Amino acid sequence: MTFRTAIRLAQFSALACVTGILFLVTFNNVTDYGANFLFVQHVLSMDTTFRSPSTTWRAISSPALHHALYVGIIVWEALATSLCAAGTVRVARVLSGDRTAFRKAAAPAILGLACSNVLWLGGFLGVGAEWFLMWQSATWNGQQAATRMILVTTLILLLLVVDDERA
Repeated sequence: MTFRTAIRLAQFSALACVTGILFLVTFNNVTDYGANFLFVQHVLSMDTTFRSPSTTWRAISSPALHHALYVGIIVWEALATSLCAAGTVRVARVLSGDRTAFRKAAAPAILGLACSNVLWLGGFLGVGAEWFLMWQSATWNGQQAATRMILVTTLILLLLVVDDERA
């Protein structure tokens, strides 16, 4: 096995694994809607934060908005998963192909990983943790899970863009 082949197999296997993780995240949010909805509801309501009057004006108490935002999260997760899955299938078809074919095949996965990072970094850490002060909640704090997802998807993204042309 050549070094180039080993790199490509590492890229493909990591991408396939992260696609599986993203699928399970989406699947769990759909099949266990109620339990995971509670997380979104409590974060948006800010009902387990320090309840400072100078920040609680940000809270969203509308159940309709809670559901709309949660459905938006699920749709965004499904988009990221679909793009990564498309990239995984395309990459599998050109594992032994030239650099241009491999990079073109990986493009949907790169977009999917970027979508995932937008959700976890922008949505959960930016909006959830900082705007809605999720970090103040002992019960409804998703920072650790979001950080794990950002770390995983970013590492896979970096691995995917490794140039194997010189290998």
